Amino acid sequence: MTSNPVPPARGLPRPLLWVLFAIAVTANAIASLSSLPIVVGAAFGVVAIALGALLVRDHLRRRASGRRSPDRL
Repeated sequence: MTSNPVPPARGLPRPLLWVLFAIAVTANAIASLSSLPIVVGAAFGVVAIALGALLVRDHLRRRASGRRSPDRL
């Protein structure tokens, strides 16, 4: 019987996604609280949402494939 393995996740590694997500959220907060144009804050917000979506996608793919992250073995 052959199982259908989930293809390996491509893209940025999870720790890098978390670091970029934290930077984007921090930059969004700073831009929102400062006198920068709204477009700057919105741009960081869009980046934060995109990175969050990538983290969710990675989590769901790992969960569906039954793989565990190396730090939880």
